[in-house]
Formats: sequence, structure tokens, C-alpha cells
Amino acid sequence: MSEDHRAGLLPSPPERDSTLAFLREGYDFISNRCNALGSDAFATRLMLRPVTCLRGAEAATMFYAPGRMSRRGAMPRSVVRLLQDHGSVQVLDGAAHRQRRALFLGAMTPERQGAARAFHAQELAAALDGPIPSPVRFDRLIEHVFCCTALRWSGIPCSQRSIYRRTQELVAMFASAGRIGPARLRAACLRERSERWARKEIAMARAEPAASGWLVDALIAHRDTDGAALDDRSAAVELLNVLRPIVAVSRFATYALHAMAVHPEAIEWLWSRGDEDAARAFGDEVRRLYPFFPVIGGTVRTPFTWRGLRFEAGEWLLLDLHGTCRDSAAWPEALRFDPARHLRGAGKGAMIPQGGGDMDTGHRCPGEPLTQALLTETVAFLSDAGLTLPDQDLSLPRNRFPPRPLDGLLVQRALPASDRAHG
Repeated sequence: MSEDHRAGLLPSPPERDSTLAFLREGYDFISNRCNALGSDAFATRLMLRPVTCLRGAEAATMFYAPGRMSRRGAMPRSVVRLLQDHGSVQVLDGAAHRQRRALFLGAMTPERQGAARAFHAQELAAALDGPIPSPVRFDRLIEHVFCCTALRWSGIPCSQRSIYRRTQELVAMFASAGRIGPARLRAACLRERSERWARKEIAMARAEPAASGWLVDALIAHRDTDGAALDDRSAAVELLNVLRPIVAVSRFATYALHAMAVHPEAIEWLWSRGDEDAARAFGDEVRRLYPFFPVIGGTVRTPFTWRGLRFEAGEWLLLDLHGTCRDSAAWPEALRFDPARHLRGAGKGAMIPQGGGDMDTGHRCPGEPLTQALLTETVAFLSDAGLTLPDQDLSLPRNRFPPRPLDGLLVQRALPASDRAHG
């Protein structure tokens, strides 16, 4: 069945093309229409291209069935260029994807996660343990912390000047992927600069093994399904595909502090529990409820039927990640910030802030366990950091991907964290 006939079998919004509505409504675009149309699937057009939009745990299970979807042609080229780049693991399929993916999964062992947490705890203390007499932007400060963690964990030696430049570059990649105009052009320039740096690291390590850390060495040692090693450019792209997502967790860290400020009952719950499981649950609720990835796109690889609808090869689907995480069909009191729900095991099929499917063979983010580990460490630290927030605008724009609090989340503290106690 052609995509042009899909609108005859699924409800459609009134607009002929929904591009402007998507840009205007952002994270709420798919959910708004699902709610208005009384359906968790509808047909429309984006950028004049027919697309089926989906929401919910059942749709996610369908979307992430092994071998069903390809990422090729599923997202705008400008987004792919900034986030993953062409030829990276995310745009591979089948055996080639599994082979390349094994490289990333091998870097996420429990031992590596533990090392990352140890480095991160040190960087948090170095940046946030002293007095902060005047308000500073927490979002920028925490981005630097996560970049230091990422580089130390990867074993890549960097000067302070280099760390500053890497932070600029890596933040621009995920913060500007959904933007247009000057911000997008600036991010593209910073991406080019970052790739040049990464290629130099790869070339230096080839000439002098172990010169740039275990992660670079692993990239050099990797072989694809055809037995070929990664060339310098491909290895550089994949290096950034490890570092960038780690720095991107800084946005979840900003949201965690935001949640502590606007949901005081949740921080009281965290204090009353005071354990690792509570800190992890708090971080998971931040990932569930706060906006980060709005949607994921896929093009059909193998024709299939779902709910009586036939999807042919090449058709375009968009799954609402953010809306599925907030779907009342899976989450009781879905918009309530309730970390305890993750200790009860509710809504597991709809917990897809970083994608769904099988971790070993599918496209689910291989760094999700590391995200949880670093966010758990951050939540535990911030809960006792004694930071205060002066009057400011804490709004999060719903049409920026991903948004920052409008004033950057200003923080200050009169006393070092070691001299304070909650209560």
C-alpha cells in the first residue's frame, strides 16, 4: 500500500503539511494530534513527505522489532550530520550494524561504568564543592564537568584550553541539531573543528599506540564485517559518537537540579530514602518526564502488517519518544514527577527516552546504562550540594530540542558543600 493511501485508513490532522505545526509545537506535536484524533497513530506530511506518526508502548514494540526499520533517510541530513554523521553505527543495518555496535557495547562494561562514576564524582567535587557567592549558570558549568569526565574516562589527555574547545563543540552538536539559521551554521563549523581534532588523535595513536587512551586504541583495533579497519575519518566520527552523548547527559543533570527546585516533595523523598536505588529512580524520572529526544525516525526495511495496516519498504515512520514516556495509557498520573514509580516497575515498555528495542542487537542507545550511572552519581551529589536558586525564569521552551531553562539555571551557595547538611 502506498503512503498516499495511508491517510484513508488512519486519521489525519486538518493541515495538509504539518511542518510548521511541528516547529511551533515541538515536543507536543504528535501527542497533541493523537489526543485530538483519538488515536495513537495518524498520517500526515512533514516537509511535503508522507509520514505515519506513532505514540505508545505498543507502537514502540512494533517500531523496534528486529530488522524492521532502517535509520537511512529517516531524519533530515542536517540533523544526522551534527549528531551521528554519515557512515556511523546508527545508519548501518543488519550484520554491519551489529558488528560496529559490539564496539560500543564493549566499552560499557560494569567496570568501565564504575570508572566513569569515579571520575565524575571527582569532577563534580572539583567544580561544585567550594563557595559560589555570585550566581553562575549551572548548565554551562555542568557541561564542562561532563566533558572532563568523558575525556578522562576515555583516557584522552587534554589541556584546559582543549577541554574548553571540546565542550563547545560537543555541546553544539546536540544543542543545535534541531535549529536553523546562524546557530546551525555555527554548530556545523564546530563539528568540523571537532572532527579535525579527533582525526589527529586517531592518526597520533596509529603512530604511537596507547598515546590517546584505551577508547582510541579500541577504535583502531576494530574490524567491520568485511575485516577492514576503520579509516581515520570513520574512527574519528565514532570517537565523537562516544564523547558527545556523555556530554549530552549534562542536559539531564540540569533537568535533575531543575526538578529538585520545582518538585520539593521529590527531593524530600530522595532525602528520606538516601540510597543508590532512590538516586537512580530520581534520574530515571528526569529522563522520562523532561524533554530531550522528541522523536525517532525509521524507514521500513521489510514490509509488515500492524493493526491491519500494510507498511511497504521505504515508508517513513516517526515514533514519539517523549510522548510515549508521558503516555497516560502506560503511566498512571503521567505528568506527575514521581521517582518512586521506577521502583515499582511501572511502564517499562514505554520507558524509551533513549530509544527502545533490544540493547544487544537493535538500535537502543548502547550508552543508556552509562547515562543512568552518571546521572545517578549526579543526583546523589546535587541532593546534598546545598545549591540555591535565585529568582529566575525556569521555563523550558517546548519547541527547542533539547531546551535549556531560559535563564540557564542560575545557582549560588554561600558555604562549601562539605559544611552544609540538608534538613
